[in-house]
Amino acid sequence: MNIQLSDHFDVRRLLRFTFPSIVMMVFTSIYSVVDGFFVSNFVGKTPFAAVNLIMPYLMLFSAIGFMIGTGGSALVSMTLGMGKHERANRLFSMFVAFTAAAGVLLALVSVAALRKVAALLGAQGDMLDQCVVYGRILMPALPFFMLQNTFQSFFVTAEKPKLGLAVSVAAGLTNIALDALFVAVFRWGLVGAAVATTLSQIVGGLIPLLYFALPNSSILRLTRFSFDARALVKACANGSSELMSNLSLSLVNMLYNWQLIRFAGEDGVAAYGVIMYVNMIFISAFLGYSIGSAPVISFHYGAQNHAELQNLFSKSLALIGAFGLAMTALAELFSGVLAGIFVSYDPELLAMTTRGFRLYSLAFLVMGFNIFASAFFTALGNGLVSATISFLRTLLFSCAAVIVLPMFLKLDGIWLSVVAAELLSVCVSAFFMARMRRVYHY
Repeated sequence: MNIQLSDHFDVRRLLRFTFPSIVMMVFTSIYSVVDGFFVSNFVGKTPFAAVNLIMPYLMLFSAIGFMIGTGGSALVSMTLGMGKHERANRLFSMFVAFTAAAGVLLALVSVAALRKVAALLGAQGDMLDQCVVYGRILMPALPFFMLQNTFQSFFVTAEKPKLGLAVSVAAGLTNIALDALFVAVFRWGLVGAAVATTLSQIVGGLIPLLYFALPNSSILRLTRFSFDARALVKACANGSSELMSNLSLSLVNMLYNWQLIRFAGEDGVAAYGVIMYVNMIFISAFLGYSIGSAPVISFHYGAQNHAELQNLFSKSLALIGAFGLAMTALAELFSGVLAGIFVSYDPELLAMTTRGFRLYSLAFLVMGFNIFASAFFTALGNGLVSATISFLRTLLFSCAAVIVLPMFLKLDGIWLSVVAAELLSVCVSAFFMARMRRVYHY
C-alpha cells in the first residue's frame, strides 16, 4: 500500500514511511566507510590518514546539495499541500538545475586549492601527495554527488522513498564491488579507492536525474521552468541549517584532525577517521528519519492540519529517544569489534580507537534530538531557528569544546568534545521547541 503525505501517521506508518530514508542514509555513508576499510587494510595507515585528512574539505561542497534538498523540498511540499502541483514541479526543476550548475563550478574551482588546503591541515610529504591524488580523482563526480544529496529529500516529497532507497543501495553496492575489485584484487591502491567512489557517486546522481526527466509515476517531474530568484533564496535560507551543519561538520573535523596531530600524531587522525566512519552509520538513523519525516511535516503545516502536526511531533520525539538509547548501548558493547574492522593490524591504534569510540558514543543519547529539532524547523519553513540550532551545535559549541577540553583531559578531551557540544545543544533545542509550540500549533 502506497503511503501518501496527506495520510494520518501512527508509529507503524511513520516508521514504514521513514525507513527507506534511514536505510538510504546508511548506504550513502557507506561511500567513505568502504574506502576507509579497503585503504586501511590493503593500502596502509598513511594513505588511510590521508583520506581522513582531506575528506572534510571534499565534503564541504556536498553541503550545497543538502541545503537545496532540505530547503527546496520543504518549499515544494508546502506548495503541494496548497494544491499547486504545476508550480511545485517548476520549483523542483529549478532547484535541480541550480544544484548541477553549482556542482560543476565548485569542482573546477576546488581542484586548484587541494594541495594548499591539505598542507594547511597538516599533511606533509607522502601524506600530502596522497591527499591531492585522492581529492582530484573525486572532483569530477562532485555535481553528481551534490545531486544525489538533493534527490534524497525530493524522493520522499515525490512519495517514492523506496525508489530513493533503491538508488542509494545501487550506488553503495557499486562502491563496495569496485573497491573490492580495484583495491583488493587489482591492487590499484588509493587511486582504485578514489575511482570506485567517483563511479558510485555518478550512479547515485545520474539515475534519479534520468528518472525525473522521463515520464514517471511520482508526483514530481522535471519540466521547463523560469528562474525564480525569490524562491531560490527562500529555499537556501530555509535549508541554511543543513548547509551550516555540513559546513560546520567539515570545519570541525579539520580542527579535530589538527588537535589530534598535536596530541597523537598520525595515529590520532587514523583513530578519529575510524570513529567518524562508524559514527556516520549510527547517526544515519537520525538523519534518515529527519529527511523522511520532513516532507510530511511540511505538507501538514501547509495544509494547516494542526492535529496531525501534534501527532507527528510527539511520536517523533519518542522514536528519536528510543533510537538514541539503542545506538548508545550498541556502540558501548561493540566498540572494540567495530574498531577492529579497520585497524586490527595495529594493537596500539586499536586500543586508542576503541577508547575514543566508547567516550564519543555517549553523545548518541541526545544527538538525535538536536538533529531532528533542526530538521523540524526547516520543515516548518523557519530557517532562522533551524540555522541557529545547527550553528551552535555543529560549530560554536563543538569548536569551543575541542579547544578547551584537551587542555584539561588531553586526548580524552578530544573524544568527549562532541558529548559536551551535544549536551549544550539539546538545551537550545528544548528552548526553541517550547517557545515555538504555540506559533506552529504542534
